[in-house]
Amino acid sequence: MSVAVADMNEVSRFWPAILACFATAVFGWGFGFSGPSVYLAELHRLQGWPNGLISSAITAYYLAGAVCLGWVHVALRRLGPRLLLAAGVIVLGLGATAFSRSVAPWQLFCAACVMAVGWAGCTSTAISTSLAVYFRQRRGLAITLALNGASTAGFTVGPLLVVLSQQIGLRTAVPSIAIGGLLIVLPLIWFGFRAPGDDMEEVRAAPTPAAELLRRWDFWAVALPFALALAAQVGLIVHLVSFLLPTLGPAGSATGLALTSVAAVTGRLGLAAVIDRLPQRPAACASFASQALGLLLMLTMSDVPVALYGGCLLFGLSVGNVITYPALIIQREFPAAEFAAVIGLSTAVGQFTYSLAPALLGVIRDAAGSYGPVLMVCMALQVCGAVLVLWLRRRRPG
Repeated sequence: MSVAVADMNEVSRFWPAILACFATAVFGWGFGFSGPSVYLAELHRLQGWPNGLISSAITAYYLAGAVCLGWVHVALRRLGPRLLLAAGVIVLGLGATAFSRSVAPWQLFCAACVMAVGWAGCTSTAISTSLAVYFRQRRGLAITLALNGASTAGFTVGPLLVVLSQQIGLRTAVPSIAIGGLLIVLPLIWFGFRAPGDDMEEVRAAPTPAAELLRRWDFWAVALPFALALAAQVGLIVHLVSFLLPTLGPAGSATGLALTSVAAVTGRLGLAAVIDRLPQRPAACASFASQALGLLLMLTMSDVPVALYGGCLLFGLSVGNVITYPALIIQREFPAAEFAAVIGLSTAVGQFTYSLAPALLGVIRDAAGSYGPVLMVCMALQVCGAVLVLWLRRRRPG
């Protein structure tokens, strides 16, 4: 049997798993990434709590989530993909509901911890490691298609939360959408992971301890460049509307944000067919560089609407792919038995880094009085990531 035929057989055999993970990603990023901005605005309006208090709870959620990500491989080994993903979406839905219905500040932080556990169980690490059990030859295609759900959440669950919160209130909107989502996602997970995975025995092998991985050069050769790139990416997206607003106005800023999300989906789909055949580190370098170019276009022509839209598109094309590349590089550079542990810890490092980025960039914006220095810092992070993702592979310890 030719390699191409084997690849297609693998995809056709396990496509329900891809669909299940796509739906899981929509739910996970909808309530765990797009949702917090809605929770912040509505809780500030309803409860009168300071933005700083609610933002602190959201930051605690991301930091606690980073810790939980390091244990996803253990949960996968004990529960298997089906129970891991199902538990993840259920716990995230419960945590988001509790967060939205909080009536005291301490409840926010308790709910944030519940959300963190759910987030770890149903987003990129859980999805990548679950699909790794089923896909070997076309793992890049499978992960890319599944993680398109993350971008889809940005223009489905996020806007729906905004609209329903205005119509029926946040306390009712979040659990209503969560229950509706679970009624769709849980059956897809249950049926999508009926077939046994070919590589489950490798996942069940004794994992490499996190402390050992953190001392290894080859781990940081993946974790460091992507942590820098993700910090720039997440930080910029959080501040994007505020940057665009003076030139484009509210409607134009919303359009720029939407273009970024649409470009992210387009970039993922365009790369999906060839991603498994590309040299992963050079491709990641090109993605970082293209985002830096998009930022440069917005920085140098910040008063030209067409240039701002073009910069959003150029930046957005690689937003989704930056999340996908680590799993593919880890697959090629680490033993199969270490895949789940390395991807989990690498994602945790990235999340810890990017959870601090919005606040740090906000401080820079306030100190400088404009967004010019913010864009320059993001560009510098992207360029450093591009250099390191190539340079570190040529380095050898000792």
